[in-house]
Amino acid sequence: MTAVHGYVAGVDLLRGPVTENDPALEMAATHALLRRASRGEIDAALRVFRPTPMVAFGRRDTNRPGFPAAAQACRDAGFTPVVRASGGRAVACTTNALIIDHVQRDPGSLGGMDARFEDYGAMLAGVLADLGIDARVGEVPGEYCPGAHSVNARGEVKLIGTAQRMVRDAWLFSSVVMVGDAPLLQPLLVRIYDALELQFDPASVGAVTTESPAARIDVLEEAFIGAYDDRFGLVEARFDASVIDLAETMRLDHES
Repeated sequence: MTAVHGYVAGVDLLRGPVTENDPALEMAATHALLRRASRGEIDAALRVFRPTPMVAFGRRDTNRPGFPAAAQACRDAGFTPVVRASGGRAVACTTNALIIDHVQRDPGSLGGMDARFEDYGAMLAGVLADLGIDARVGEVPGEYCPGAHSVNARGEVKLIGTAQRMVRDAWLFSSVVMVGDAPLLQPLLVRIYDALELQFDPASVGAVTTESPAARIDVLEEAFIGAYDDRFGLVEARFDASVIDLAETMRLDHES
């Protein structure tokens, strides 16, 4: 593999979940890829999958007094609470969402965080703009998992959340694309953020299909993969058994 603008060209593309209906293992699988990249066992990988209904909490969320109540609110609504490998606050999603996790080995991993946020945010917004959406990079007031490099529509509703995790010699850039189901997620996120005693405005929750009703999740998936392929040159791959084995040992770290 060769470097392109500081990144790696020839990134392994891993499509789909590693198992059925086990969100904690999905979080652990991405974490396992990050650990293997840190060890120098892999160079780069891009995971793209549609989650089962889940709420992915950040580590900081789990330390708040209201976390047990927030996790129970998830279960009561039929969503599995998990703890993700990247940073940020709670994000809820249904099967009508896409998770895009880019893991890369990088000796300069502890630097460049802001540049990655800006670079990837622009790329993701560009994919939505090609669909005719007024996509912009920036935080929407009162959004869930607030971040200066979220991707929004019209400056009013959040469509894509981005987060990172840096470890020695590797990093993870994770994006969650809300394709649909905003009306289902809004009341759940209200209960979660109320329990965590964090600011949240349900009106900030958006979805791609609200902005572009003709957009389909399969078309969106291919569009995002195409954007990564244009930049890095993706190589279709499958999960190595050793990655799954490592993920199994890390699964408990991602349960809540």
